[in-house]
Amino acid sequence: MKGMKKLILMMLCVSMILGASAASAFKPVAAKDLKIGFVYVGPVGDGGWTYMHDMGRVEMEEAFPGVESFFVESVAEGPDSVRVMETFIRNGAKLVFATSFGYMDFVQEVAAKNPDVIFMHCSGYKNAPNVGNYFGRMYQARYLSGLVAGKMTKKNVIGFVAANPIPEVIRAINSFTQGARKVNPDVKVKVVWLFSWLDPGKEKEATLALIDAGADVIAMHADSGAAPQTAEEAGVYVVGYNNDMSHYAPTMHLTSPVWDWGMAYKYFVGKVIDGTWESSNIWWGLKEGFVGLSPISKVVPDEVVAIVESEKAKIIEGGWDVFYGPVRNQKGEEVVKSGEKMTDEEMLSMNWFVEGVEGEIPK
Repeated sequence: MKGMKKLILMMLCVSMILGASAASAFKPVAAKDLKIGFVYVGPVGDGGWTYMHDMGRVEMEEAFPGVESFFVESVAEGPDSVRVMETFIRNGAKLVFATSFGYMDFVQEVAAKNPDVIFMHCSGYKNAPNVGNYFGRMYQARYLSGLVAGKMTKKNVIGFVAANPIPEVIRAINSFTQGARKVNPDVKVKVVWLFSWLDPGKEKEATLALIDAGADVIAMHADSGAAPQTAEEAGVYVVGYNNDMSHYAPTMHLTSPVWDWGMAYKYFVGKVIDGTWESSNIWWGLKEGFVGLSPISKVVPDEVVAIVESEKAKIIEGGWDVFYGPVRNQKGEEVVKSGEKMTDEEMLSMNWFVEGVEGEIPK
């Protein structure tokens, strides 16, 4: 029941995304006077999610000389994040980036007490006069990586190491599966849940379990390089995530859907500096360059690379996207009819698997 209430709340609130904004009530802040705090859910050395956010932070600082930023890593998605954000503010922060979904309600709590501080929450959907949200259409890059995986599997079984059962991860699994089955309709994608963003031990165990279940390609939504390392040791192809993970799997890495967080951090910091920041939400994709693929391995045939480039061009041109109909669910029921498409709100609240996924979404 708790999960259902959360889902209903999400579906009601998520409609605000991509449209909510208000006139800026914030004055320009000179770069030399701007202090920024970053709340990280993992360690900066995780090689994935937090590592890439921190690379974006560094890129932002280089773009705006004089700006001072600081971070706290491995902050649990709970009340401790309140303490961290309040410490940032006491130390003079006028802008706070909270970089994981689970910080959402705590951002709202701290923002309500500090209306003169700007907060940006990654992957959330709740706004306030001093709170905005930022995320990307990673499902587009996931789809492209699925095209590669679908062509490279010999057994038609792909394993997916999945962090937490929230719409972001469900959407990732579905879009990856859509890509894989676009080029190979016989593919099945088996899912193992971690119930954690970062747990190298569990990530390794899940990878081995999927290989034992017949997978000859592994995909992932997890924050470390444990899955690629395990796949490399087992001689199984792997599609990484967040960062180019080829250094974890030098011979078996096919590609990775990757983020350019520096783009978002430079964008919002620029608006704070020039006084044009306002509460809003961004959901950029391939077209903007916010998401993409790391270099595709040379073991992938040229004709597969050509398919990826062709599908990428279709998405960027805007005439087609991943969840355009027909789209069927696990039961084979047509959820999106031919000629129709899922709305952003429907994608952002996705709670079902597409045809071809083997696994359940915990309630």
